[in-house]
Amino acid sequence: MSTYEARLKALREQMQKDGLDGFVVPICDEHMSEYVGEYAQRLGWLTGFGGSAGSAIVLKDKAAMFIDGRYVVQVRDQVDGKLYEYVNVADQKPHEWLAANAPKGARIGYDSWLHTREWAETASKALTKTGAELIAVQDNPIDAVWEDQPQRSPEKLAVHSDQYAGKSARDKRADVAAWLQDKGYDATVIAALDSVAWFFNVRGKDIANTPVPLAYAIVRADETATLFVAPEKLTDAVREHLGNHVEIRDYDELADALSEMTGKTVAVDPERSVAAIFEALDNAGATIVKDRDPTILAKAIKNEAEIAGHKAAQKRDGAALTKFLHWMANEAPKGELDELSAAARLRQFREENPELKDLSFNTISAAGDHGALPHYSVNDETNQPIEINSLYLVDSGGQYLDGTTDVTRVVAVGEPTAEMRKRYTQVLQGHIALDQAVFTKGTTGGQLDILARQYLWADGVDYGHGTGHGVGSYLSVHEGPQRIASSGGLSEALQPGMILSNEPGYYKAGEFGIRIENLFLVEEREIEGGEQTMLGFETLTFAPLERKLIEVAMLSQNQRQWVDDYHAKVRALIAPQLQGEALNWLEAQTGPL
Repeated sequence: MSTYEARLKALREQMQKDGLDGFVVPICDEHMSEYVGEYAQRLGWLTGFGGSAGSAIVLKDKAAMFIDGRYVVQVRDQVDGKLYEYVNVADQKPHEWLAANAPKGARIGYDSWLHTREWAETASKALTKTGAELIAVQDNPIDAVWEDQPQRSPEKLAVHSDQYAGKSARDKRADVAAWLQDKGYDATVIAALDSVAWFFNVRGKDIANTPVPLAYAIVRADETATLFVAPEKLTDAVREHLGNHVEIRDYDELADALSEMTGKTVAVDPERSVAAIFEALDNAGATIVKDRDPTILAKAIKNEAEIAGHKAAQKRDGAALTKFLHWMANEAPKGELDELSAAARLRQFREENPELKDLSFNTISAAGDHGALPHYSVNDETNQPIEINSLYLVDSGGQYLDGTTDVTRVVAVGEPTAEMRKRYTQVLQGHIALDQAVFTKGTTGGQLDILARQYLWADGVDYGHGTGHGVGSYLSVHEGPQRIASSGGLSEALQPGMILSNEPGYYKAGEFGIRIENLFLVEEREIEGGEQTMLGFETLTFAPLERKLIEVAMLSQNQRQWVDDYHAKVRALIAPQLQGEALNWLEAQTGPL
């Protein structure tokens, strides 16, 4: 019996003890986080799946694994098809599968600390129609059978200096209190980890690559707040920083605190809060108002200190990436590199910078056909050599006290084919079109998305992911609410101070992948002779493009000028940080086309 077969068997035995006929297992934690701590990797432990989004449903006699289009290939590599049916959520949602497969009278368990209320209500309705029911469990059955389940991180919190934050925690508390007073609410629950970190100007080490502590907050209209965090994680410096207006309670006391809010009007963000929070407030007799976490937009719109810090971080990060690209140009043609060794060398270049705190995500180090998997994750099993006459895609970033970076470049090892050059140039043309966009206030990212796709669409091809996501300030590399995407990017207007990625791509399954990613800043633009203030983008990321892949004849004069201007800025910012062969290489790479 394989490891994963034994784990599935153990879960089914525990389900039977708990009186359950099924159980739902998401990749999630109590904060609806995109990336979760080791203790919360229940889906990976059960199935072997290593992606960042997905879920499984286990019944007595069958089980299914649910993924989106990003993981269609990966799930087949990692999850045993004899144990789990593979289901793409574009074809069938988990609640639809449950309704079709759960027997009449079945009791299907779920952990209300790992799902939104909306999900629970939708699944419950679907099951009720078939005569089954959804049950919120007191104890997660996976925790009962996961013998060596890691403990929650014991890492201490750290104060995030106002020098980098640009605004004091006291002022942020006053802003949220004013919002509560204006809305007529008594309090709000803040559950998203990056929101809690941003609000209190603290950082942590509880999630890989994202500097956040495991914590919740309740903020009140009288400017007081309660921080729910393991007390042993607080240093004297952090306690002093939080001050007298912030009460400290243990992480596990949130439900108790919510039960004390009888008669209060409490704002809860339904997208970022789990069902258990709603249940506790309902049971207390509180009035729940669904409203967005008041820190979300404030966090997304960077202040002057955060913008200046980000630019400083980008300058250092660009030098590290440029050193790596020079190293690749020398070493890759020897045919001795693989995905893991390349990723390790890139990390070393970043670590030469003492300000580096962590990577901002696991480096996507993708050789050849692996480049066609947009969210590929290399490990010992998947690692493959970087071969001559192939493309190598590297998507990486760093966490610095003053900013978070995210950048993708493609390296042509040996001689690229005409098709590779054509596709790279089309992606570059889309990248330039979006970078040069000028648009009115109120425009959403979804309205701009087509600019990045137009050259690919004209040739009958596309890419299956959004064009841009928001980025935090020494926080999450994926930050909302802003997006540049045809789906999910239409609701939030872009505003000055927002930082987003610009990352169109092209992926030829089984052969190669291309993505060009820079970060840029939304800024105001005064147009000579114009009648209103417009918006545009300021590029923030600086590292050379792959000249061997640019088909200059395909570019317009404007596009050629953009590349030359961009490379001139790269040279101006990065050259003073290099010397010797790396400097000579940079100057050659960034000369006029």
